[in-house]
Amino acid sequence: MTSNQLSFPRQHARTQRFTLGAPRAFTVSPDGARVAFLRSSSGTDRENRLWVLDLEGGAQERVAADPGELLGGGAEQLSAQERVRRERSREGSAGIVSYAVDAAVELAAFALSGRLFAAELRAGTSRELPATGPVLDPRPSPDGLHVAYVSQGALRVIGAEGDNDRALAEPEDENTTYGLAEFIAAEEMSRSRGFWWSPDSDRLLVARADDTAVARWWISDPANPHSEPARVAYPAAGTANAEVRLFLYGLDGGERTEVVWDRARYPYLARVHWSEAGAPLLLVQSRDQRGQLYLAVDTSTGTTRTVHVDEDPVWLELFDGVPAWAPDGRLVRIADEGGARVLAVGDRALTGPQLQVRAVLDVSDGDVLVSASAGAEAAAPETGEVHVYRVNELGVERLSEGPGVHSAVRSGGVTVLASARPESSGTVVQVLRDGKREAVVASYAEEPVLRARVRLVEGGARRIPCAVLLPTGYSEGDGPLPVLMDPYGGPHARHVVAAHNAYLTSQWFADQGFAVVVADGRGTPGRSPGWEKEIRDAFTLTLDDQIEALHALAEDFPLDLGRVAIRGWSYGGYLAGLAVLRRPDVFHAGIAGAPVTDWRLYDTHYSERYLGDPAEQPQVYAANSLVTDEGLSQPAGTHRPLMIVHGLADDNVVMAHTLRLSSALLAAGRPHEVLPLSGVTHMTPQEEIAENLLLLQVDFLKRSLGLR
Repeated sequence: MTSNQLSFPRQHARTQRFTLGAPRAFTVSPDGARVAFLRSSSGTDRENRLWVLDLEGGAQERVAADPGELLGGGAEQLSAQERVRRERSREGSAGIVSYAVDAAVELAAFALSGRLFAAELRAGTSRELPATGPVLDPRPSPDGLHVAYVSQGALRVIGAEGDNDRALAEPEDENTTYGLAEFIAAEEMSRSRGFWWSPDSDRLLVARADDTAVARWWISDPANPHSEPARVAYPAAGTANAEVRLFLYGLDGGERTEVVWDRARYPYLARVHWSEAGAPLLLVQSRDQRGQLYLAVDTSTGTTRTVHVDEDPVWLELFDGVPAWAPDGRLVRIADEGGARVLAVGDRALTGPQLQVRAVLDVSDGDVLVSASAGAEAAAPETGEVHVYRVNELGVERLSEGPGVHSAVRSGGVTVLASARPESSGTVVQVLRDGKREAVVASYAEEPVLRARVRLVEGGARRIPCAVLLPTGYSEGDGPLPVLMDPYGGPHARHVVAAHNAYLTSQWFADQGFAVVVADGRGTPGRSPGWEKEIRDAFTLTLDDQIEALHALAEDFPLDLGRVAIRGWSYGGYLAGLAVLRRPDVFHAGIAGAPVTDWRLYDTHYSERYLGDPAEQPQVYAANSLVTDEGLSQPAGTHRPLMIVHGLADDNVVMAHTLRLSSALLAAGRPHEVLPLSGVTHMTPQEEIAENLLLLQVDFLKRSLGLR
């Protein structure tokens, strides 16, 4: 490394984990002539521009909208609601962070500093529309003649030429919003939208969220005692959620029809789909998430009819891209059947146990494009891989090639295929027409100053997916290495993936003298429904799998089981705390970042899915919490060093989790360290903090394991 080269921690933070400068958010026009996408100008530039790749006439890229020009070089100003939206989506970049288009992908709409802008994607021109600010989530009508958006809790519509700005739905009070996803939908259901255009552009479905009944919490900033705490509506496990209703509005504002379903039994509005292939389609879910209805809406009366019913004795997962209508009117959904996660079209499952379907990417006349992993009955293990498949009545065809994590967007015979691979950094984006490469979208992401040397294996009798990283230049004669377990290890996120950049931080820790192990045990997605659902009422099983993987890998890798540490963030932080408190015989130090320590303090949709209602199962919550852990009272000789790190501005896993754990540890005489991060949310903190946080963790680990 040359003297003027950035350290990895600083580069990792400055590039936002090497995502800046990489193209993303692709949209393909139905005529196959254009691909719209976002990308910043370099690997350290946070400001995204809107780009267009013209596929007619040589596949040329051009800028369709430049935030710097549109704002006159002024600094970006975000409203409080926009900051919340970005926190829910874990969006850390700037400029144009999202956009929406009309049906022809000719008009794009986006917000900058709370102002509304539109871009003509064919002409390459952009302009501001005189909307009522601050503007949130603008979306053009399918015909491109109007733009709907949310401002101050109201759903508004303006002409695409900037005329006739008016409110269609206005909030009755400060607790009500129209057109926005409530906290639970945005944080846990992956539903970030609150309004949907009709295919004919004459009406909208609009969600009304009323959080009057939701408990109010306060997020303070102790570093600035002169600032008032932020008052947030937080639906903790077992408490009231926001009330969500759905209305049909005509463009003139005069028509308002409520969409009716059994909201008492199915209060969660999880998905809304409205296309030319059929009536508006809703997916509504029961509070316990063991039952859900697929409902078709009669747009003249607002009544609904049941198209399909799903029930599961454990829980039902939600998936991207479904439900949807096939062009022939059949229902497209993802279901857990016969021990597998399958694609179902109409009454027929089109995939079997060889695939674990993860999402529907596109539905066309001839097939359905899906994202999937190898299932439990696959011919050979494909540890960490995700591929793109075409599925129809005749069978299944894989489109992506080679080990990696692949995703796609498709329209008009054009597929944008993004591929991250274990042997090379970054993501390669190819544009395919009828299966043949027509262009490659350039990436300006920085090349990391280190290379991840990862071995993807399976560990233990359960064949737990694992990644192992040793120090650069390590040879067998160097002897066994202290171990750092580096998991997330819980629901909704895989960390064992066949992609190089996913392991850069783990490799950096390895280069500090550790053997780093990442293990995805039961509860993590991508393997089988049973694998995920086995943790019902028992998050502690995820710790058992970390231990099984550790001991199994020690037979093949130079792991010193007398010096084992664990680190993690969010669920991984919970797992790290659980490890040192409950299994000090295995783990000798832990770093718990933003840990959930008492699941009664976490939100309804997540906590109740896995642990049930705390009023009905208090013993389950107690058994899975850190603050009631029997490890708190273990003999003094088994106390293990624990560092707890938490952002004071975190409104997802609030600081109370760490404070309650620290108090319980202190009362039990358990030594520990607490590192509060002022102004930091649940996302990765600012550049300098992120860099120094990594350095402090290494120092703690070496001190705690006696490596100095």
